[in-house]
Amino acid sequence: MSGRLSETFAIPCVGAIIAREVGGVRCLLIQERRKPGAGIENGMMEVAAGKVREYENVFDALRREVAEETGLRLTRIEGEDTAITRTVNGYTVMSYTPFCTTQNLSGGYSIILHSFLCEAEGEPLTRTDETRNLRWMPLAECWSYLQNRPEDFYPLHINALSLYLGQENP
Repeated sequence: MSGRLSETFAIPCVGAIIAREVGGVRCLLIQERRKPGAGIENGMMEVAAGKVREYENVFDALRREVAEETGLRLTRIEGEDTAITRTVNGYTVMSYTPFCTTQNLSGGYSIILHSFLCEAEGEPLTRTDETRNLRWMPLAECWSYLQNRPEDFYPLHINALSLYLGQENP
């Protein structure tokens, strides 16, 4: 059809809010974003996250992204045990409930991000050029950044982190 505009679609992504007690203090795993061509987003704080590949189970995608970016192995993803998978008429479909779903309505490229609460084992290691400065940030420090300097965080992670920290009362 001539004259028809091409469509651009949102990219499905997953993110891991990983909490752990470190030295008696409840912390979140935070890293510094370093994506090629990311521009002003580089240097922003974020959680481990990435794109879901075609037909990839979101929980497998989350495990893969966390391992690639941090070296951690996810031991629990909230919502995985209640996911429902069915195969009917040649379609295998899965329904699940993430902790928080976020969509950017402008800026960068269009993403729909499903954030999950996770537990992990191991110690974080920088394993890719896409991230650096991985650290366990105390909840109170993370809350302070979100309240006073939200521009220091990658925008798609702000709402999920704020929701989580509001429940945790840092």
